[in-house]
Amino acid sequence: MIKLLQINSVVNTGSTGRIAEDIGEYVMSMGWESYIAYGRYGNKSNSKLIRFGSKCSNYNHVLLTRLFDKHGFGSKSATQNLIQKIETINPDIIHLHNLHGYYINLQVLFNYLSTKTTPVIWTLHDCWSFTGHCVHFENIQCLKWQVLCTKCPQKKSYPKSLLYDNSNINYLMKKELFNSVKNLTIVPVSYWLQNLVEKSFLNKKNIKTIHNGVDTKIFNNIKSKSVIDLYNLQDKFIILGVANIWGNGKGLNDFIKLSNYTNKDEIIVLIGLNNNQIKSLPDNILGIKQTESVSELCDFYCAADVFVNPTYQDSFGLVNIESLSCGTPVITYQTGGSPETISDETGIVVEQGNIKGLLNAIRHIKDLTKEHYSDACIQRAQKVFDKNLKYKEYFDLYNDLLKTVAEDNTPN
Repeated sequence: MIKLLQINSVVNTGSTGRIAEDIGEYVMSMGWESYIAYGRYGNKSNSKLIRFGSKCSNYNHVLLTRLFDKHGFGSKSATQNLIQKIETINPDIIHLHNLHGYYINLQVLFNYLSTKTTPVIWTLHDCWSFTGHCVHFENIQCLKWQVLCTKCPQKKSYPKSLLYDNSNINYLMKKELFNSVKNLTIVPVSYWLQNLVEKSFLNKKNIKTIHNGVDTKIFNNIKSKSVIDLYNLQDKFIILGVANIWGNGKGLNDFIKLSNYTNKDEIIVLIGLNNNQIKSLPDNILGIKQTESVSELCDFYCAADVFVNPTYQDSFGLVNIESLSCGTPVITYQTGGSPETISDETGIVVEQGNIKGLLNAIRHIKDLTKEHYSDACIQRAQKVFDKNLKYKEYFDLYNDLLKTVAEDNTPN
């Protein structure tokens, strides 16, 4: 039986954790064996789970990052333990996801991978793999990553360093380590990200873009009045925003600015806020904490009249296609891969920071009504972004790589 091993910071929670879980379920449905190794936390999984490291090693890694800007170079013993488990499993394919998150040692992992002929796929969900520090740089228009990172202008952004700037050494170490693995395929989640990878030190690697997918059977337009009644949203035009972590990079301040121009029959609903953020909101914004309930999230998508994603840094925009799948049109900034999720029939793209543009786009959709867009939204989600279509692309890639390895090992 063919074995797939995925490595991610979390499992079956958050966007990357759910993607890893879904890929595992897909390959198992095709008769494969699925393992997911993770170093932070997660929910129950249908794959065989490998938890490595500990809270203590995570905290030590955080300290190493905060003081010396060496994110990705802690958790040495935890990663060595993971390598032992990988050797025992002997997977046919190794699939990497987020390697940042204070849980894994890049040097230990890639020194090991460089000695193997096992095909390695690395899905890039952000830009961290080819920078000396940050996960995104579009919001400050930094281009140092194309040549050599140094004097990082985002040292105090995730993964935050309070003392040293080690971006120069981090960059050179990553460049050497990541290019040491010969059988490495890079999978950006958007064409925008692919374009960046092709300008980075990873440009000699095999690169294949695969968009993220959504479960269109779960995210559907089956209407529920539960959230409307629960939050007294009757007769309101609902402007929805969703994020795992809200901040300026996700457009929280822009929503607050937008709230100054909403009418009495309109309300902004933001999901994923913390308690302090909720307390500081104006009265015409309803703040809701992060939810692990997919059904509740679907209810909000279905109840919303428009989904707004004023992001300043986004590799793709999974929340956009979740909204489309529920029949709700999307307005997004011209940021990263986010515009790739929509078409003229399913939403509107607005320039970054253009609050008036956001308002005009909302008014346009309000005038036409959500129903004008709904069928096209659902069709786009089902035909372009259904998770089974996307995970079949991964499955086909796995098989192509296995075939290449088999051919290389066939005697002349």
